[in-house]
Amino acid sequence: MNKVILMGRLTADPELRYTTGSNIPVCRFRLAVDRPQRQGEERQADFFRIVAWRSTAEFVSKYFRKGLRVLVEGSIRNNDYEDNQGIRHYTVEIQAERVFFADGRRDDSPGGGFTQPSYGVPAQDAPVSQPDPGDGFFPLSDDDDDLPF
Repeated sequence: MNKVILMGRLTADPELRYTTGSNIPVCRFRLAVDRPQRQGEERQADFFRIVAWRSTAEFVSKYFRKGLRVLVEGSIRNNDYEDNQGIRHYTVEIQAERVFFADGRRDDSPGGGFTQPSYGVPAQDAPVSQPDPGDGFFPLSDDDDDLPF
């Protein structure tokens, strides 16, 4: 089984290109993923190269920006190639199958609420709740009818 789930922040804006001939969208970006921090140690991160194809590539290009925290599901791919000087190069990248927003986003509505990330629910249908300015927590609804369990 080859399954990867990463949550981190984009180190730069994604780069969208199209394949030659087939004109298939491909988007590349780097993700900084924090390592578990031990007490007294400096914060460290690992950096992963991510590639997304087709509609996922277009989605990433349109909505993801540098600094945004995202979740990526995919698989690890090993690639190797030989350059013009005959030197063999090996690369490892994550092929994104699904991508999600991992941060709540600021709603531009007059109430100034926050829209929580939605997994599988269109953004316009995501619930909006008003934050308590004192502690930064969001009130929970007692309505459990829409839970899948």
